[in-house]
Amino acid sequence: MSPLRCPAAEHPFLIAVNFLTPSYNWTVVLASIVVGTLASYVALALAERVRGNDRSIALTWWIGGSLAMGTGIWAMHFFGMLAFSLSIDLGYTRMLTLASWFAAVVASGVALGVTSSEKLTAVRLLVGSTAMATGICAMHYLGMAAIDVAPGIVWDRLLVCASVVIALVASAAALLIFAWLRKSAVSRPPPVMYGLRIASAVVMGLAISGMHYTGMAAAGFPENSVCFSSGELGGEGLGVLVGVSAMLVLTLTLFTALLDSRMQSKTARMAESLLLANRQLQLANLELQQRALHDPLTGLPNRVLFEDRLAHAVARSDRDANGGLPQTAIKIAVHFIDFDGFKPVNDSFGHAVGDQLLKEAANRLRATARASDTLARVGGDEFLLLSEGVSASAEATQQADRVLQALARPFRLEEREIHISCSIGVVVYPDHGPADRLIAQADAAMYSAKQGGGAAYALYESYMESDARVQIEMQGDLRIALANRELELFYQPKINAASGALSGAEALLRWHHPARGAVPPDVFIPLAERFGLILDIGDWVIDEACRQMRVWADAGLTVNVAINVSSHQLSQRDLVGRIETALRRYRIEPSQLMCEITESVAMSNLARTQQTFEGLARIGVYLSIDDFGTGHSSLASLRQLPARQLKIDRSFVRDIDSSADARAVVDAVVRLAHALGLSVVAEGVETVGQRDVLLELDCNELQGYFFARPMPAKEMAALLRRPGGSDPQYLRRTDRLAHQA
Repeated sequence: MSPLRCPAAEHPFLIAVNFLTPSYNWTVVLASIVVGTLASYVALALAERVRGNDRSIALTWWIGGSLAMGTGIWAMHFFGMLAFSLSIDLGYTRMLTLASWFAAVVASGVALGVTSSEKLTAVRLLVGSTAMATGICAMHYLGMAAIDVAPGIVWDRLLVCASVVIALVASAAALLIFAWLRKSAVSRPPPVMYGLRIASAVVMGLAISGMHYTGMAAAGFPENSVCFSSGELGGEGLGVLVGVSAMLVLTLTLFTALLDSRMQSKTARMAESLLLANRQLQLANLELQQRALHDPLTGLPNRVLFEDRLAHAVARSDRDANGGLPQTAIKIAVHFIDFDGFKPVNDSFGHAVGDQLLKEAANRLRATARASDTLARVGGDEFLLLSEGVSASAEATQQADRVLQALARPFRLEEREIHISCSIGVVVYPDHGPADRLIAQADAAMYSAKQGGGAAYALYESYMESDARVQIEMQGDLRIALANRELELFYQPKINAASGALSGAEALLRWHHPARGAVPPDVFIPLAERFGLILDIGDWVIDEACRQMRVWADAGLTVNVAINVSSHQLSQRDLVGRIETALRRYRIEPSQLMCEITESVAMSNLARTQQTFEGLARIGVYLSIDDFGTGHSSLASLRQLPARQLKIDRSFVRDIDSSADARAVVDAVVRLAHALGLSVVAEGVETVGQRDVLLELDCNELQGYFFARPMPAKEMAALLRRPGGSDPQYLRRTDRLAHQA
């Protein structure tokens, strides 16, 4: 029997009350703690599911989690009740037992609802822990009230208050643990999180069990009590059923939560991967768009983007014109900018320096343009500039003049000072014609400026486009002529000044157009250079000259032939190999071939020229510096080149018999060449006076119309067969020879 548990004031009709002595099945007590711990672990696992981004799924987890967690906590309480026994049989009324289960579910719902918030504030913690503690206490004391005994249960108020405090502290601790684990999950690896979650579940299970058993200790059952509900819920079978059911519900819920966690984790990783892939795809699309619409070297818009912006500019101009705006506000200017002499920069210094020059030039062009202008690179050294709102053609030409001045300043690249200029074509819309011809018209104007010597601009006029159209047609015809071997080499004799004999010939390229007739070399050679045909033509000249020498040799005629090598050919690293292959193919002695390179080309890249000259000299090909006196050679640079011959430019020969200055220059060149061991050829000899002065100055060879004009290979062969071709008195009969040629 227990002593008095309640003061008489509480039971005025009692003098002294003895209480039944309770006992506990410790195995069931331990099972209740295990169930409580498992319920706590499930609660921790469910907290993350309730916080999911998908609100409908989160709501489903909140409802299902509240039921599972509440059932687990209630099962722990029920186990604790079953572990409690008295000397009388105990049972539990159904409705109150169901009410206690419902209270456990509500308390669990409150806990999971509070944990779903992003931040656990002090107010939310106070309200949530109070509501949760109320639900737990309601569960416990409703469960105790389900024991229908008479007289009723006598409560120890102190222990009841203690159980309430424990419930409140346990609830607050549970909510804080939820929040702490949520923050820790960001920085801790999964194995550590599992350990922390298990430890937290043990603490929470013990706290809930502590509240339960404190509340149980607060209940006193008077002696001779009778339990009217002993025939309802109770017994070991029911306990086993509740325990197994609760364990199954909790285990299944936990398994589902873990499975969902993994699925969501995989989904999150997949979503992250897809997001990353989408970002990479977007970046790739941006990069492709950048590459498709911009020049990779300078970063400027390319032709596609320029034409799109030009179309929009024209549309705006037409719209504003229809809207009544003055013509001075709607004009558009297009500048076609092409560098003069850019190819030799690549050939002389390499493409890396050429690319750097293009970048620097693009920066200067940007500086001259307005913020609203569009600057584009549309070719190797070709740029387009679009300007809107131009008041008049004069404003457009002023812009062109600024571009000329910007590019005229020397470029400092790799410790070199490089000078370039440009030719600019200017067209203004709507002054100069239809919108779809603006770029072509600007190109035609640019080409007109280039034909005038370059380093200038030209405002479009109608005749320019017809000239440009002719140039396009002619370059197409030139390609056909090259493919069909319609080009031809003519040969102009060279005369030995000492003996008067024919000493060799220079091969000169000719093109007889089927419709236009004879096209001068100074017309189609620049075309070939502009449209990238010059290298193919140069290879053809080498092969054809060697082939013709073989034809002559097979006919018993031997003659040395000189061919001209362009700056483009000089830039070919395999030029020596190409010439050597042609010589071997046609079995020609290398000493029969002479390569002539103009002085300006030879000196533009002395290192490359010297390398090529040395390669040609190594295989036995003779070398000549053409147009000497027009470039910038020095005695030191001449000494570095293994040349055999200098050719005096015709501009000095033209006035040699009438100008003392011209005579002095030629005399100095002849003396310099002889001092260096070089022979001298004077070209452009057309009169007796010129011939006599050159003989007096001791020139080695003479060439010009005075002796013979360039002639086809058959006429050259006939000349070689004539006995007078090697007669020492040949010079005395030149007038007749020239007339016949």
